Parts: sequence; structure tokens; C-alpha cells
Amino acid sequence: MHKYSFVRTACAVPKIKLADCRYNVEEMIDLAEKALAQGVEVLVFPELGITGYTCGDLFFQRELQKNALIALEQFLEWSAGKKILLVAGIPLVIAGSLYNCGVVLNSGKILGVIPKTFVPNNQEFYEKRWFASSKSLLQLEITLLGQTVPVGTDLLFQNNLIEDFVVAVEICEDLWAPIPPGSFHALAGATVILNLSASNDIVSKSDYRRELIRLQSGRCNAGYLYTSAGFGESTTDLVFGGHAIICERGVLISELPKYNLGNELLVADLDIESLVHDRQLLHSFSDSVDLIKDKTYRRVTFESLDCKVYDGDVNPFPFVPGDPNRRSERCEEIFNIQTMGLASRLRHIGNAPMVVGISGGLDSTMALLVCVNVCDRFDIPRAKIHAVTMPGFGTTDRTYDNAVALIKGLGVTFHEISIVAACTAHFKDIDHDIKVHDVTFENAQARERTQILMDLANKVGGIVIGTGDLSELALGWATYNGDHMSMYSVNASVPKTLIRYLVKWVADHTKETSIQIILYDVLDTPVSPELLPPDENGKIKQKTEEVVGPYELHDFFIYQMVRCAFGPEKIYFLATKAFAGVYENTVILKWLKKFYSRFFSQQFKRSCVPDGPKVGSVSFSPRGDWRMPSDAHATQWLKALEKIQE
Repeated sequence: MHKYSFVRTACAVPKIKLADCRYNVEEMIDLAEKALAQGVEVLVFPELGITGYTCGDLFFQRELQKNALIALEQFLEWSAGKKILLVAGIPLVIAGSLYNCGVVLNSGKILGVIPKTFVPNNQEFYEKRWFASSKSLLQLEITLLGQTVPVGTDLLFQNNLIEDFVVAVEICEDLWAPIPPGSFHALAGATVILNLSASNDIVSKSDYRRELIRLQSGRCNAGYLYTSAGFGESTTDLVFGGHAIICERGVLISELPKYNLGNELLVADLDIESLVHDRQLLHSFSDSVDLIKDKTYRRVTFESLDCKVYDGDVNPFPFVPGDPNRRSERCEEIFNIQTMGLASRLRHIGNAPMVVGISGGLDSTMALLVCVNVCDRFDIPRAKIHAVTMPGFGTTDRTYDNAVALIKGLGVTFHEISIVAACTAHFKDIDHDIKVHDVTFENAQARERTQILMDLANKVGGIVIGTGDLSELALGWATYNGDHMSMYSVNASVPKTLIRYLVKWVADHTKETSIQIILYDVLDTPVSPELLPPDENGKIKQKTEEVVGPYELHDFFIYQMVRCAFGPEKIYFLATKAFAGVYENTVILKWLKKFYSRFFSQQFKRSCVPDGPKVGSVSFSPRGDWRMPSDAHATQWLKALEKIQE
């Protein structure tokens, strides 16, 4: 999957026998063979895995040191011709001192030796009894098993196929330092950091360790592989659970359960392109490079096979957490952000009344719920909310009834103003045949509704609360100077797929049963602007997703393009994985073309959107997050999709 910058990595937790180097390396080779069969390109083993971490004073025994080298040579011989980067832990004597090292092997070569920098000597750890720190190392090269090998903490290993696939190594306690060596490695260009560890388990330590690794991967915008010693280590005083964790950009990708019996692999595919993209976005990353201005790094090239299969999980709903508890927390947080944003704006202008148009659909319902929450939180009478239902040519009984019931049920000021007469007169004024249901017919209704809201706001001395969402902004599915305009837009950075969960969250938590029933029915109503007359049964005829495509697809496209800056081919590939069995590939391609066409052609609408609170990592505010020329062309993006079709 190098075409899309995906690389397959793995942590290995072998079952060991203390001081039995031959046994240990055979177990390591067995795991390496399994990893190679799965297309793994980088494999990291625990700290001092060849001997075992808890050998104590046996580390000084020449017999153990000699047999560790023999075992390393066996591993090296096995690696000949095998394009996988292997990192094994071993005690090495260098210039008369003993070092706790990670040795990097690839295709029969020793690419480098990395000694541990921070050697713990407190509480249950007393490594300084045996090992020196890398800070005492004066040599840049050593001879190891007949090869001249670079040694030091200034080594980076760069893949021969992907320029930005750069690996660095640190060892256990290095991660726990105030400024881990991995931070410097990342600034020097490492995108994947490996940690050989032997971290014992005590109550709650694994929680702290997990969070430490996750945050370090986030700070470094890197992939982070951590693997710890496990079954077979001495339990005289400590227990080692064989904990293995893989994180990427602050997200826990995969984790091996503790207290396994060894011989386990934890495999995960990392996205190098996304790591580099985030580094480009964060100037704090590039501004920190001066921290390594006096440090020179050496780069060594390694070979790997291109794994042709991608096994990573692709979330079809990137804006919506899959875990119900996290989703509930996210909804609560977003609802509070919307509430505080609107409350702050109202306070700034003297707690003006709120005017909001209610259609009986999801977006306007969400906006009204935010307004009500502002009133309840800040002791503002709900009567200061002027909710307006404006039935037109396409209004159905279902949406009308829900709008009226919701407004009255929430106890806000109710207005019903039909737009039929005004639009009919307007069509006559501009000489438009009312029987021609074209864009003029549709947009005139949207603009009439906005005019009513704006004028009513002037009358009551209030502001119009916008209802449009992020997905509509991306697609330009809004009438220019119509429903796309307001004085404060509370849903502006909330995607359509998330709006649904927000409304459901409010419904689930409301104590008013009648309101709950209405909200659940709104959730079941098809998404529609209702600008065309209903069908013969009085049902909604104009269904948005039949025209522009499924919002779940478009929200996926939005996230991958705007948040990750992926190209069309990669987005298509990920979409086929995420929606396998839901949409045919041809359908995904069709709507991806529609997405690009609309996204580029509709920028002019995003360039002048009103203020609104940012709630997530994607926002189209022209003042903050998204700056794009309105006359940019989608030609290259569409050509890339044509290649897929061919």
C-alpha cells in the first residue's frame, strides 16, 4: 500500500527463558517469520529481549555476553534477503562499558546500534549497576559480527521506497524523560518511533503508560510502537505483562492485552502521509527544529516489501465516535460549545431576541434546541426566542405539524407566516411561470423566508440564528443570500451525520416526553429543503440525498479531503473500504465526482458565511480555517477520478 503511503508495522512479545539466548532468538525468529508472512515492514522486540531484562548481575557474565552475540548472529543470518526492519534488544560491550542497546537488522545487515540514554536507578529499577548511558559513548562506529556499524542516538532509518517513512529508536525509560529522545528524532524527520521496553506492571501503571505513549505520538505527530517484556521474565519482585501499544497522531490504534503468555504479534498499518500533513499544518513543529540545530543526525537506508493489502480500520463516520459513551460525551461537548458561542454573542449585543426559522427538519430543530438551552442556562425567558414556521409550496403535513408542535411545546414565541402569497406575487413581478419548478422557483422561496426572518429580527430588535450545517456548506447546498445567510450560525461547523446524533442526544436526555416524541419523528424524516410540491400522497417529493448524494458519503469525503488533504485516488480507496457492502464502487465514484464538482464550484458561498462557533477539526470559516479562491478549478481532481474509472 505504498501507493497511498500506508506501511505495516508490528510489535512482538516473545515468550522467553531468562539467560537462554538461543531459545529466545528462536522464538523471535518464529515471530519474525509470522510478521513477514503478514507483510510487516517494521518489527520491534522488547528491551534486552535476547537475554531477558531481569538477568541482574548475570549481565556481567562473559558467557551471557558471548551467547547473546551468537544469538544475534543467528537472527542476522535469518534476516538475509528478507526485506523487513528488525529491532532487537541486547546488552553490548562497547569500549569497556556495558550498554543496553537496540540493534537494527535488515536484509542480513546490521544498520545501527542505539544505546539507551536514560538509565533508571530508582525504586525497583537499578540499571546503573550494569549499564552505562549513551551520554558516555564516544564512538560513532563499532565492529559488530564482522560489520562496521554506526552507533549512537543520532541514527534515523529511512525507507528506500517511501522518503518520509523514517524510523527512530528509543529504549524504555527514554520515553519517561521530561524531553524524550523521540521528540528530537521526530524533529529530525522520524515519522515512526520504536520503543523497546521492559516496564513492569503495578496497579494503574498501564493506564499512565498508555496515555504517555498516546500523548507522545500526538506531540511528535508520529506513529509510536511500544513493546514490553512479558512472560518468562523473573517474578522475584516484579511482574511484566507483555504490554504492546501502537499509536498514531495521538490516537490509540491497537493494543495487545496484558498478561498474555507470549509469542504475540500486534500489527497495525500506519498512514505516513497523514503524519507529514499534520506536521505541515503545525508551525509549532517546524518552529521547534532549533532545538536540534546543534545535533547532526545520520541516516541509514533500509529495504522493505510493499504490502499489497491494507488491513487498517476505516471509519465510515469520521465525525462520529463509534463508542456510544464517547459519542454521548462528544454530543454534550458540542452542544455546550454551540450554547456558549451563541450566549456570548447575545451578551455582547445586549441579550437581543433570537429569530429562527423552523422547518421541521434536523438542522432547524438543532438550532432551536441550542437557542432554548441558552435561555435555560442563562435565565433568559424562552419567549425571547421567535420561532417562525413558513409553509410554502413544498411543505408537507408531517414537517409542518412537527414544526408547530415543537415550537409550541418548547414554549417559545410562535409565528406562522406563509410564503405562498409573497412568492406568487414575486413570480409575477419577475415574469416567472409558477408552473416551472426550476432553480428560480426554488431559490425565490428560500430568499423570501430569509427576508421574513431578517425583517422580523429588525422588528423585534433581534438577530437571525442560522441553521445550515457544515455538509451543506461543503456542497453549496444552500441558496446564496437565502438560507445560507444569518447573523450567527450555530450549526456551521457541525456535519450532517453528526447533527442527527446531536438531536438524538438531546431527545434521549430531555425530561419532556412530548418533545422527545417530536424529536424522534424529526429524526425519521427524510432530509429535504421542501421547495418542490409534495407527491400525490402528500409525502416529501424532493429528497436531498437523491440529488446531491448520501450525506454519509459526503461527510466522509469532506473529512478525508479537508482534514487530511488526501488526493482523490486515496479517498476513493478508503471509501471503498469504509463502505464495503453498503455502496457499490461505481456509486462511490459517482458521488465523489459530484462532491469535487460542487466543492470547487460553490466556494463563493463559503467565502461570505456569517460567524458561528467552531466545534471540530474541520471548519469552513473564511476568517479562520478555510481559505480557497472561488475560481479554483477541479480539473486535476476530476482527471484523477477518470483514471480510476478507466
